[in-house]
Amino acid sequence: MHDPYEAFRHAAFRLYAASYFLAIVGSQVLSATVQWDVYQKSKDPFAIGLVGLIGAVPVILLALPAGHVADRFSRKRVLLVTQALLAAAPLALAVLNWWNSQGVSLIVTFSLVGANAVALTFARPARASIVPNLVPRIAYPNAFVWMSSLFETAAWVGPAVAGALIMLGVAWSYFLAGLCLVCCFGITLCLPRDRPSEPAAHEPDWRSLSAGLRFVFGAPLLIASMTLDLLAVLLGGATYLLPIFAERLQVGPIGYGWMRAAPAIGALAMAVVQAHRPPIARAGRTLLLAVATFGAATIVFGLSQDYWLSLAMLAVVGASDNLSVVIRHTLVQSLTPDSMRGRVSAVNQVFIGASNELGGLESGVTARLFGPVMSVVAGGVGTLFVVLGVAGKWPQIRRLGSLRDIQPLNAESEGRTAE
Repeated sequence: MHDPYEAFRHAAFRLYAASYFLAIVGSQVLSATVQWDVYQKSKDPFAIGLVGLIGAVPVILLALPAGHVADRFSRKRVLLVTQALLAAAPLALAVLNWWNSQGVSLIVTFSLVGANAVALTFARPARASIVPNLVPRIAYPNAFVWMSSLFETAAWVGPAVAGALIMLGVAWSYFLAGLCLVCCFGITLCLPRDRPSEPAAHEPDWRSLSAGLRFVFGAPLLIASMTLDLLAVLLGGATYLLPIFAERLQVGPIGYGWMRAAPAIGALAMAVVQAHRPPIARAGRTLLLAVATFGAATIVFGLSQDYWLSLAMLAVVGASDNLSVVIRHTLVQSLTPDSMRGRVSAVNQVFIGASNELGGLESGVTARLFGPVMSVVAGGVGTLFVVLGVAGKWPQIRRLGSLRDIQPLNAESEGRTAE
């Protein structure tokens, strides 16, 4: 009999879930506030795109070392160090904005956002790879469904609250982001101690750092699902342009906050449905259809001139994205042996984290050159072509069945036999 709350039967997972929720609320409040703040100061889509570039550079340069750290050292300890750093940046922005009534310069804002991005790059592999240490293998799909549900709940709560606080001043919104990370740090302290997957004394070398890359590129299911997500988000993501669309639809900070929250509300609804249903029987076909729906809804959003239709399409974007995220995360953690989870999660971060941020840069540049509507619509069309290309290039993804049947690959073979 399917147990929709299987993962929550484990106390360690309950603690981690609370910590994770606060971390995502904090990061979403910070992201929404920074994008609004930068656009109000510059009125330039390219400036918003620069926020994406600043977030992408640490991921591209440091993700592999971050994965190495997650496998060599206690993942709990890595989370504690990074959470302390993640709390520092928004608290500094809050204090500086209270100190200077004219607002903080873009250079200072960009610098603190960059420092935050470095800490986040090291936090993500540890955060993703610690979950399988908290629940038994049979509970992996359920754990990742609920992690996705918590993420989406936090991702709509954060921007919605940020939109309201921005009315009082961006400093209050920045302060809330920092406070959430401080509380997250406190809960993480209560997690059970864990041991490194590999001895810390082992000297890192390029072969060890790149093991995650070799593993992913040797596993067709992993490279297909990551490529699908990377290109879809890179082309179809419209999040960074929402301050411009809020202005186009003539809604203020609160309307903007709900536009930022709408994808997460749709994703939360999908996550709850998935948690109460047995694992998907034909996960590969579902993944392809979900990303195609993401692209189609993005096109309609770009063309919409009605606020409520725009909100509805953003909710569809979030629901379809949630479906693909759960499938991909379950694949990554189920196919990967524990000794490599940090490094493979780091590769996943390069594919997904960098695509989110570089998608912001792409959106900002194309919006400046061709206008925001053309930028979003063209991205949605490109996403549909990506689905066709991935389905043709990797037929293994079309044949993927139930996620419960997946077994970890042999790290020695680096996934070359994956089907």
